[in-house]
Amino acid sequence: MVNTKESPVSILEAGMNENARKMLQQVKIVTVIGSGTMGNGICHVFAQNGFQVHMMDINQKALDKAMVTIGKNMERQVSKNIISEELKNESMARITTFTEMVEAVKDADIVVEAASENIDLKVKIFQQLDQLAPERTILATNTSSISITRIGSYTKRPGKVIGMHFMNPVPVMKLVEIINGYATDVDTSNLIHALTLHLGKTPCIVNDYPGFISNRILMPMINEAVLALQEGVAGVEEIDTIMKLGMAHPMGPLQLADFIGLDTCYSIMNVLHMGFGNQKYAPATLLANMVQAGFYGVKSGEGFYVHTPGSKELVVSERFQNKGWKI
Repeated sequence: MVNTKESPVSILEAGMNENARKMLQQVKIVTVIGSGTMGNGICHVFAQNGFQVHMMDINQKALDKAMVTIGKNMERQVSKNIISEELKNESMARITTFTEMVEAVKDADIVVEAASENIDLKVKIFQQLDQLAPERTILATNTSSISITRIGSYTKRPGKVIGMHFMNPVPVMKLVEIINGYATDVDTSNLIHALTLHLGKTPCIVNDYPGFISNRILMPMINEAVLALQEGVAGVEEIDTIMKLGMAHPMGPLQLADFIGLDTCYSIMNVLHMGFGNQKYAPATLLANMVQAGFYGVKSGEGFYVHTPGSKELVVSERFQNKGWKI
Protein backbone atom coordinates (compact mmCIF):
# COMPACT_ATOMS: atom_id res chain seq x y z
CA MET A 1 0.00 0.00 0.00
CA VAL A 2 1.40 3.40 -0.98
CA ASN A 3 1.79 5.84 1.92
CA THR A 4 -0.53 8.79 1.23
CA LYS A 5 0.65 10.84 4.21
CA GLU A 6 4.05 11.75 2.88
CA SER A 7 4.94 14.17 0.12
CA PRO A 8 7.23 12.76 -2.59
CA VAL A 9 9.22 16.00 -2.55
CA SER A 10 12.69 15.83 -1.04
CA ILE A 11 13.66 18.51 1.44
CA LEU A 12 16.82 18.96 -0.63
CA GLU A 13 14.97 19.39 -3.94
CA ALA A 14 17.23 21.34 -6.30
CA GLY A 15 16.35 24.53 -8.14
CA MET A 16 13.78 25.81 -5.62
CA ASN A 17 13.84 28.55 -3.01
CA GLU A 18 13.16 27.51 0.57
CA ASN A 19 9.62 28.88 0.74
CA ALA A 20 8.56 27.13 -2.49
CA ARG A 21 10.12 23.88 -1.27
CA LYS A 22 8.18 24.07 2.02
CA MET A 23 4.91 24.71 0.17
CA LEU A 24 5.58 21.88 -2.25
CA GLN A 25 6.19 19.44 0.60
CA GLN A 26 2.55 19.93 1.59
CA VAL A 27 1.40 18.56 -1.79
CA LYS A 28 0.46 14.90 -1.54
CA ILE A 29 -2.72 14.40 -3.59
CA VAL A 30 -3.26 15.74 -7.10
CA THR A 31 -6.64 15.43 -8.79
CA VAL A 32 -6.83 15.54 -12.59
CA ILE A 33 -10.19 16.33 -14.18
CA GLY A 34 -10.48 14.57 -17.54
CA SER A 35 -9.02 11.27 -18.76
CA GLY A 36 -8.42 12.05 -22.43
CA THR A 37 -5.06 12.42 -24.14
CA MET A 38 -3.92 15.33 -21.97
CA GLY A 39 -5.60 14.15 -18.79
CA ASN A 40 -4.10 10.67 -18.77
CA GLY A 41 -0.71 12.07 -19.75
CA ILE A 42 -0.80 14.49 -16.80
CA CYS A 43 -1.81 11.64 -14.46
CA HIS A 44 1.07 9.56 -15.83
CA VAL A 45 3.65 12.24 -15.01
CA PHE A 46 2.36 13.06 -11.52
CA ALA A 47 2.11 9.39 -10.51
CA GLN A 48 5.56 8.64 -11.89
CA ASN A 49 6.96 11.43 -9.72
CA GLY A 50 5.52 10.09 -6.49
CA PHE A 51 2.17 11.84 -6.05
CA GLN A 52 -1.12 10.16 -5.22
CA VAL A 53 -3.29 10.86 -8.28
CA HIS A 54 -7.08 11.00 -8.45
CA MET A 55 -8.17 10.77 -12.10
CA MET A 56 -11.76 11.97 -12.48
CA ASP A 57 -14.08 11.56 -15.46
CA ILE A 58 -17.85 11.19 -15.62
CA ASN A 59 -17.38 8.23 -18.00
CA GLN A 60 -16.08 5.01 -16.41
CA LYS A 61 -15.23 3.50 -19.81
CA ALA A 62 -13.06 6.55 -20.56
CA LEU A 63 -11.28 6.04 -17.23
CA ASP A 64 -10.68 2.36 -17.96
CA LYS A 65 -9.31 3.24 -21.38
CA ALA A 66 -7.05 5.90 -19.85
CA MET A 67 -5.59 3.40 -17.37
CA VAL A 68 -4.79 1.03 -20.23
CA THR A 69 -3.15 3.89 -22.14
CA ILE A 70 -1.04 4.94 -19.14
CA GLY A 71 0.02 1.31 -18.61
CA LYS A 72 1.07 0.93 -22.24
CA ASN A 73 2.96 4.22 -22.22
CA MET A 74 4.82 3.26 -19.06
CA GLU A 75 5.58 -0.17 -20.50
CA ARG A 76 7.12 1.59 -23.49
CA GLN A 77 9.30 3.57 -21.09
CA VAL A 78 10.37 0.31 -19.42
CA SER A 79 11.30 -1.20 -22.80
CA LYS A 80 13.49 1.84 -23.51
CA ASN A 81 15.12 1.68 -20.04
CA ILE A 82 13.68 5.08 -19.12
CA ILE A 83 12.02 3.68 -15.99
CA SER A 84 12.16 0.35 -14.15
CA GLU A 85 9.39 -2.24 -14.01
CA GLU A 86 9.21 -1.54 -10.27
CA LEU A 87 8.63 2.19 -10.81
CA LYS A 88 5.97 1.43 -13.40
CA ASN A 89 4.08 -0.80 -10.96
CA GLU A 90 4.42 1.73 -8.12
CA SER A 91 3.23 4.55 -10.38
CA MET A 92 0.18 2.65 -11.61
CA ALA A 93 -0.73 1.83 -7.99
CA ARG A 94 -0.76 5.56 -7.14
CA ILE A 95 -3.61 6.30 -9.57
CA THR A 96 -7.20 5.99 -8.37
CA THR A 97 -10.15 6.64 -10.67
CA PHE A 98 -13.35 8.49 -9.79
CA THR A 99 -16.61 9.32 -11.55
CA GLU A 100 -17.89 11.63 -8.79
CA MET A 101 -16.13 14.99 -8.42
CA VAL A 102 -17.01 15.35 -4.75
CA GLU A 103 -15.00 12.23 -3.91
CA ALA A 104 -12.17 13.02 -6.32
CA VAL A 105 -11.37 16.47 -4.90
CA LYS A 106 -12.29 16.33 -1.20
CA ASP A 107 -8.66 15.72 -0.13
CA ALA A 108 -6.88 17.29 -3.11
CA ASP A 109 -3.99 19.69 -2.59
CA ILE A 110 -3.91 20.63 -6.27
CA VAL A 111 -6.47 20.08 -9.01
CA VAL A 112 -5.47 20.16 -12.68
CA GLU A 113 -8.44 20.52 -15.04
CA ALA A 114 -7.86 18.93 -18.46
CA ALA A 115 -11.33 18.93 -20.01
CA SER A 116 -12.21 20.06 -23.54
CA GLU A 117 -11.17 23.55 -24.68
CA ASN A 118 -14.59 25.08 -24.11
CA ILE A 119 -15.07 28.15 -21.92
CA ASP A 120 -18.60 27.26 -20.76
CA LEU A 121 -17.51 23.76 -19.74
CA LYS A 122 -14.43 25.03 -17.91
CA VAL A 123 -16.42 27.69 -16.04
CA LYS A 124 -18.93 25.04 -14.92
CA ILE A 125 -16.13 22.75 -13.74
CA PHE A 126 -14.34 25.51 -11.83
CA GLN A 127 -17.54 26.59 -10.12
CA GLN A 128 -18.00 23.00 -8.95
CA LEU A 129 -14.36 22.71 -7.89
CA ASP A 130 -14.62 25.94 -5.92
CA GLN A 131 -17.57 24.53 -3.97
CA LEU A 132 -16.19 21.02 -3.43
CA ALA A 133 -12.42 21.34 -2.99
CA PRO A 134 -10.84 22.45 0.32
CA GLU A 135 -10.13 26.18 0.61
CA ARG A 136 -6.38 25.52 0.52
CA THR A 137 -6.57 23.71 -2.83
CA ILE A 138 -4.96 25.31 -5.87
CA LEU A 139 -7.09 25.06 -9.01
CA ALA A 140 -5.01 24.79 -12.19
CA THR A 141 -6.24 24.52 -15.76
CA ASN A 142 -4.48 22.93 -18.71
CA THR A 143 -6.18 25.37 -21.09
CA SER A 144 -4.12 26.32 -24.11
CA SER A 145 -5.83 29.64 -24.81
CA ILE A 146 -8.74 30.55 -22.50
CA SER A 147 -8.29 33.45 -20.06
CA ILE A 148 -7.14 32.39 -16.58
CA THR A 149 -8.48 35.68 -15.21
CA ARG A 150 -11.92 34.94 -16.65
CA ILE A 151 -11.99 31.37 -15.28
CA GLY A 152 -10.79 32.57 -11.86
CA SER A 153 -13.47 35.26 -11.72
CA TYR A 154 -16.16 32.57 -11.46
CA THR A 155 -14.61 31.28 -8.22
CA LYS A 156 -14.19 32.68 -4.71
CA ARG A 157 -10.45 31.95 -4.85
CA PRO A 158 -9.06 33.72 -7.96
CA GLY A 159 -5.68 33.99 -6.24
CA LYS A 160 -5.42 30.20 -6.29
CA VAL A 161 -6.40 29.81 -9.96
CA ILE A 162 -3.55 29.41 -12.45
CA GLY A 163 -2.76 28.00 -15.90
CA MET A 164 -0.59 24.89 -16.13
CA HIS A 165 -0.37 24.24 -19.87
CA PHE A 166 1.32 20.89 -20.55
CA MET A 167 2.40 19.94 -24.06
CA ASN A 168 1.38 16.78 -25.93
CA PRO A 169 2.57 14.05 -25.42
CA VAL A 170 2.85 14.99 -21.75
CA PRO A 171 5.29 12.25 -20.63
CA VAL A 172 7.72 13.28 -23.39
CA MET A 173 7.48 17.06 -23.80
CA LYS A 174 9.54 19.10 -21.34
CA LEU A 175 7.73 22.44 -21.47
CA VAL A 176 5.00 23.58 -19.08
CA GLU A 177 3.65 27.05 -19.83
CA ILE A 178 2.54 28.57 -16.51
CA ILE A 179 -0.01 31.36 -16.89
CA ASN A 180 -0.67 33.87 -14.13
CA GLY A 181 -4.14 35.36 -14.15
CA TYR A 182 -4.50 39.01 -13.14
CA ALA A 183 -5.46 37.91 -9.61
CA THR A 184 -3.14 34.90 -9.23
CA ASP A 185 -1.17 35.04 -5.96
CA VAL A 186 2.63 35.04 -6.02
CA ASP A 187 2.69 32.01 -3.70
CA THR A 188 0.45 30.09 -6.11
CA SER A 189 2.74 30.92 -9.03
CA ASN A 190 5.87 29.99 -7.06
CA LEU A 191 4.38 26.67 -5.96
CA ILE A 192 3.35 25.65 -9.49
CA HIS A 193 6.80 26.68 -10.76
CA ALA A 194 8.44 24.48 -8.09
CA LEU A 195 6.03 21.63 -8.82
CA THR A 196 6.89 21.78 -12.52
CA LEU A 197 10.60 21.51 -11.71
CA HIS A 198 9.89 18.50 -9.48
CA LEU A 199 8.11 16.82 -12.40
CA GLY A 200 11.30 17.14 -14.44
CA LYS A 201 9.74 19.75 -16.72
CA THR A 202 10.89 23.22 -17.74
CA PRO A 203 8.53 25.94 -16.47
CA CYS A 204 8.03 29.19 -18.40
CA ILE A 205 5.85 31.81 -16.70
CA VAL A 206 3.73 34.12 -18.87
CA ASN A 207 0.93 36.61 -18.32
CA ASP A 208 -2.71 36.17 -19.21
CA TYR A 209 -3.36 37.36 -22.77
CA PRO A 210 -5.22 35.43 -25.49
CA GLY A 211 -3.23 32.39 -26.61
CA PHE A 212 -0.55 33.16 -24.01
CA ILE A 213 2.80 32.73 -25.85
CA SER A 214 2.70 29.19 -27.28
CA ASN A 215 -0.56 29.46 -29.20
CA ARG A 216 -0.39 33.19 -29.88
CA ILE A 217 2.61 32.36 -32.09
CA LEU A 218 1.87 28.78 -33.19
CA MET A 219 -1.80 29.01 -34.17
CA PRO A 220 -1.54 32.00 -36.52
CA MET A 221 1.30 30.15 -38.28
CA ILE A 222 -0.91 27.08 -38.70
CA ASN A 223 -3.81 29.26 -39.83
CA GLU A 224 -1.57 30.98 -42.38
CA ALA A 225 -0.54 27.57 -43.74
CA VAL A 226 -4.22 26.67 -44.12
CA LEU A 227 -4.86 29.99 -45.89
CA ALA A 228 -1.96 29.31 -48.28
CA LEU A 229 -3.50 25.91 -49.07
CA GLN A 230 -6.97 27.44 -49.37
CA GLU A 231 -5.70 30.05 -51.87
CA GLY A 232 -3.89 27.45 -53.96
CA VAL A 233 -0.41 28.85 -53.29
CA ALA A 234 0.92 25.32 -52.75
CA GLY A 235 -0.23 21.82 -51.82
CA VAL A 236 -0.22 20.10 -48.43
CA GLU A 237 3.05 18.25 -48.99
CA GLU A 238 4.82 21.31 -50.39
CA ILE A 239 3.79 23.57 -47.51
CA ASP A 240 4.89 21.06 -44.87
CA THR A 241 8.14 20.19 -46.67
CA ILE A 242 9.14 23.86 -46.94
CA MET A 243 8.63 24.38 -43.22
CA LYS A 244 10.41 21.16 -42.27
CA LEU A 245 13.44 21.48 -44.54
CA GLY A 246 13.63 25.27 -44.76
CA MET A 247 12.79 26.23 -41.18
CA ALA A 248 14.02 23.07 -39.38
CA HIS A 249 10.57 22.30 -37.98
CA PRO A 250 10.29 18.62 -37.00
CA MET A 251 6.72 18.55 -38.32
CA GLY A 252 5.02 20.72 -40.94
CA PRO A 253 2.18 23.04 -39.81
CA LEU A 254 -0.58 21.07 -41.55
CA GLN A 255 0.62 17.75 -40.14
CA LEU A 256 0.91 19.39 -36.73
CA ALA A 257 -2.63 20.75 -37.05
CA ASP A 258 -3.88 17.21 -37.71
CA PHE A 259 -1.99 16.00 -34.66
CA ILE A 260 -3.34 18.76 -32.38
CA GLY A 261 -6.87 18.41 -33.77
CA LEU A 262 -8.37 20.81 -36.30
CA ASP A 263 -11.29 21.43 -33.95
CA THR A 264 -8.85 22.55 -31.26
CA CYS A 265 -6.99 24.79 -33.72
CA TYR A 266 -10.28 26.34 -34.83
CA SER A 267 -11.35 26.92 -31.22
CA ILE A 268 -8.06 28.62 -30.32
CA MET A 269 -8.15 30.85 -33.41
CA ASN A 270 -11.64 31.96 -32.37
CA VAL A 271 -10.32 32.78 -28.88
CA LEU A 272 -7.54 34.88 -30.44
CA HIS A 273 -9.95 36.55 -32.87
CA MET A 274 -12.43 37.50 -30.15
CA GLY A 275 -9.78 38.35 -27.57
CA PHE A 276 -7.80 40.76 -29.74
CA GLY A 277 -10.63 41.91 -32.01
CA ASN A 278 -8.21 41.80 -34.92
CA GLN A 279 -9.19 40.32 -38.28
CA LYS A 280 -5.71 38.85 -38.76
CA TYR A 281 -6.68 36.16 -36.24
CA ALA A 282 -9.87 35.11 -38.06
CA PRO A 283 -9.77 31.34 -38.70
CA ALA A 284 -9.40 30.27 -42.33
CA THR A 285 -12.65 29.36 -44.08
CA LEU A 286 -11.16 26.00 -45.05
CA LEU A 287 -10.37 25.24 -41.42
CA ALA A 288 -13.92 26.15 -40.37
CA ASN A 289 -15.40 23.98 -43.14
CA MET A 290 -13.26 20.95 -42.25
CA VAL A 291 -14.24 21.19 -38.59
CA GLN A 292 -17.92 21.61 -39.47
CA ALA A 293 -17.71 18.49 -41.66
CA GLY A 294 -16.05 16.44 -38.91
CA PHE A 295 -12.54 16.21 -40.41
CA TYR A 296 -10.46 16.78 -37.27
CA GLY A 297 -7.17 15.11 -38.21
CA VAL A 298 -5.72 12.17 -36.29
CA LYS A 299 -8.67 11.87 -33.89
CA SER A 300 -11.19 11.42 -36.73
CA GLY A 301 -8.88 9.54 -39.10
CA GLU A 302 -8.61 12.30 -41.72
CA GLY A 303 -7.69 15.95 -41.95
CA PHE A 304 -5.04 17.25 -44.32
CA TYR A 305 -3.66 13.71 -44.22
CA VAL A 306 -5.26 10.28 -43.92
CA HIS A 307 -4.37 8.66 -40.59
CA THR A 308 -4.52 4.86 -40.46
CA PRO A 309 -4.13 3.29 -37.00
CA GLY A 310 -0.75 1.57 -36.70
CA SER A 311 0.73 3.30 -39.76
CA LYS A 312 3.25 6.14 -39.67
CA GLU A 313 3.09 6.74 -43.43
CA LEU A 314 2.14 10.29 -44.39
CA VAL A 315 -0.65 10.11 -46.97
CA VAL A 316 -2.20 13.37 -48.17
CA SER A 317 -5.99 13.32 -48.18
CA GLU A 318 -7.49 12.78 -51.65
CA ARG A 319 -9.26 16.11 -51.25
CA PHE A 320 -5.92 17.89 -51.48
CA GLN A 321 -4.04 15.75 -54.00
CA ASN A 322 -5.21 17.91 -56.89
CA LYS A 323 -2.82 20.90 -56.75
CA GLY A 324 -5.29 23.10 -58.57
CA TRP A 325 -8.16 22.82 -56.13
CA LYS A 326 -9.83 25.78 -54.41
CA ILE A 327 -12.65 25.90 -51.88
